[in-house]
Amino acid sequence: MLRMADIPLGYEHAMRDVIERHQVWAYLIAVVFGLSVDWTSSLGDSVPDYLIWGLLGVLLYATFTQTPLTHLSDMFRDRRFMGALLTGNFLVMPAITALLILALPDNDALKLGVLLVLLMPCTDWFVTFTHLGKGDSTRAIAATPVLLIAQLGLLPLYLWLFMGNQFDVNLELGRHLLPAFGGLIIVPLILAFLTEKWAENSRKAIGFIRFMGLMPVPLLTVVLFIISMTQVSQIDSTGSLIWPLMILFPAYLLAAALVGKALRRVFRLPVETGRTVIFSLARISHR
Repeated sequence: MLRMADIPLGYEHAMRDVIERHQVWAYLIAVVFGLSVDWTSSLGDSVPDYLIWGLLGVLLYATFTQTPLTHLSDMFRDRRFMGALLTGNFLVMPAITALLILALPDNDALKLGVLLVLLMPCTDWFVTFTHLGKGDSTRAIAATPVLLIAQLGLLPLYLWLFMGNQFDVNLELGRHLLPAFGGLIIVPLILAFLTEKWAENSRKAIGFIRFMGLMPVPLLTVVLFIISMTQVSQIDSTGSLIWPLMILFPAYLLAAALVGKALRRVFRLPVETGRTVIFSLARISHR
């Protein structure tokens, strides 16, 4: 029986290149197919949340196994990267968000939902997309606790500034964010670290890590399919409120790309690190 460790690296790299070259089409087909399935059968209503979270955890584990975790502590000392990350996420992009929500209808619930998405840096999908987008996934992993702590402290302040007295919601952020951070970041990170240690003395572990290197794109395709399958009912319930968001979110993504590019130049970051900053600003999330 042919094992992954016995396959020449050249063939593995060729397989990975083919998968990653066509990943955008795979994601697009998964989203369209997921929406179509739920539109015709309403299967999305029966999908349990734990299935999505479980798959996302496996996806992050697969991503972490491709990252040199032994160098993780060095990333915390990269002041230019952390400076660009914090400046973009907590100064520049909140200011742009404040301008964008002026174009929304006068609906407090809609504004709150948009603010919760655009003011909170993603700490799970961000790592996977950074890896697949040829960014620096080691720095992305190192940034996640910093982003989490900063958003927990600053989000209530932002909501008060942008919504004033209209903001009267008990978010219970710690109760939701901290368990998610533990389950989706800490646990997969520890498992990946143990796997890398195992690979120091085991060909079987090396083969397993090489196999997991092919998995992020297929796993993300499945996750996007399932998430898309659960969104049709939400689109139906929001009605006309969805249309302003179809303009606002692409406008935000364009601004994030431009800001990330500018920050890369200001902080003199390598191209790979600059991509990491852009993915962080893009608020890649399914919430």
